[in-house]
Amino acid sequence: MVKKIFKLFHSEVNGMHQAAAILGLFTLMSQVLALFRDRILASYFGATHSLDLYYASFRIPDFIFASVASLVSISVLIPFLSDRIENKKDGTKKFLDSVFTVFFLAIVVVAVIVFFLMPYIAKFVFPGITNPDSLSQVILLSRILLLQPICLGVSNMLGVITQIKKRFFLYAISPILYNLSIIFGIIFLYPFFGITGVVYGVVIGGFLHFIIQIPFVIRQGMLPRLTFKIDFKEVWKVVKISIPRTLTLSTTTLEQIFITAFASTLTVGSITIFSFAYNLQSVPLAIVGISYTLAAFPTLSSCFAKGQKDEFMRHIVTAARHIIFWSFPITALFIVLRAQIVRVILGSGSFNWQDTRLTAACLAIFTISLFAQSLKLLFIRSYYAAGKTKKPLFINLISSTITILSPFILLQVFVSSETFRVFFESLFKVSGIAGTEVMMLPLGYTIGTLVNLLMLWTLFERDFKGFTKKTAMVLVHSLGAGVIGAFFAYVGLNIFASVFSLSTAMGIFLQGFCAGIMGIIVTILIYMLLDTKELGEVWGAIASKVNRNNLIVSEPDTIEG
Repeated sequence: MVKKIFKLFHSEVNGMHQAAAILGLFTLMSQVLALFRDRILASYFGATHSLDLYYASFRIPDFIFASVASLVSISVLIPFLSDRIENKKDGTKKFLDSVFTVFFLAIVVVAVIVFFLMPYIAKFVFPGITNPDSLSQVILLSRILLLQPICLGVSNMLGVITQIKKRFFLYAISPILYNLSIIFGIIFLYPFFGITGVVYGVVIGGFLHFIIQIPFVIRQGMLPRLTFKIDFKEVWKVVKISIPRTLTLSTTTLEQIFITAFASTLTVGSITIFSFAYNLQSVPLAIVGISYTLAAFPTLSSCFAKGQKDEFMRHIVTAARHIIFWSFPITALFIVLRAQIVRVILGSGSFNWQDTRLTAACLAIFTISLFAQSLKLLFIRSYYAAGKTKKPLFINLISSTITILSPFILLQVFVSSETFRVFFESLFKVSGIAGTEVMMLPLGYTIGTLVNLLMLWTLFERDFKGFTKKTAMVLVHSLGAGVIGAFFAYVGLNIFASVFSLSTAMGIFLQGFCAGIMGIIVTILIYMLLDTKELGEVWGAIASKVNRNNLIVSEPDTIEG
């Protein structure tokens, strides 16, 4: 049994749909654990000041990860290694050692500097946290979390090897261990160390994130090591390509910092509500957008390295069509079922009905941009695979500026205009409760994301002509099927409201579940009536996965010997 498990985790996977299915499955498992994690946090704390401090403490370490660790990210290194492997160039291991040495020393030095400057940085970044004890706690938690950029940065470097060797099982198990560790911290360490114990669990998860990949990388003879013989010329090539990509990612992280800063000045619990809603909408984003993007990226890099431009474009279009195919129905169902989703997942313990309604409203606003977030990832990764990192940077700078300014402007309008405020409170059914201004934060984020997609799509169409034409039909089918499916889900909510008791969690779950099934069935029927090509491709991928026709083990692993 153990041997079979090792064989499964170390097996090679060929085919984008199969790889996406595997990544999607493991991502789903990881996201389920993440939801369970959030449910425990909601139950223990509710939308309170303590949980606001917990989420705020991630912002500065996140920025370090985005601005320093991402210099040697998977997106950047895979094209370099693909080119070396495809053209059988020498010095691959020396190249990895050089990049690893420079990266590791840089991230450690930055983490140490920020550790000592944290009191000044935290005070500046979180203007709404004025209580000295609260500020001290944020500083402590942020300092502990400075280990995360180091751990996850090393994990990304190892992930380059596991992904380029198409060991998607192995790569996908890391986030599962990560979330299990956080849950361990909440359940077992929190009673002894308080909120700091939860952060200890996060750090343990960071170690496990890269340790799980080490055995395979060692067997490949590609474990990066510190070296004095650094090839600065090759390192500079990586950094030169990475800088625009890193700045792109950094601007996205800056968005989160500014939004958290705004939230810190609002009603207590606003940071938590924003974070919970963001995490919930990240589930479909991870399963659909990120899974297809990760699955396509190694193939895109390989195609571009071989000069196969038509094949490169074909894979992009295929991934985009399937992202669109899934995104609109999921968006529509999430909007209709938002209250049931939030109540079932988070509604326990200290997380009250007011918290549920506000989080549900934020979730609906976030979900509107789901398709835009997913396609944005694909467009950016496609440019990275082609070695073009500057174009996404300029677009991201513009859209991030909009994302940062929009919440500030919207908050001013929300406070000053009663008509504007009443409209949004009525639309999302949160009239009469305190803290509704938090809705302006996801609204600003959504506006910035939609602008980002519009600019990226326009640029992509100019660089790769014909993309819009090849995706237009599935866009129309998906939008139509999503709207009709959501309508029937809404009808189902009203029908099942009289069937199940809505005073219990199980009753709310069954109401949402049955209504969701109605919506899904109708959506599938609409796709079938429209003879949507993607529906057959998805079913074919599932069938081939079950029959193991495309799950290939190209070489026996040494552990089997």
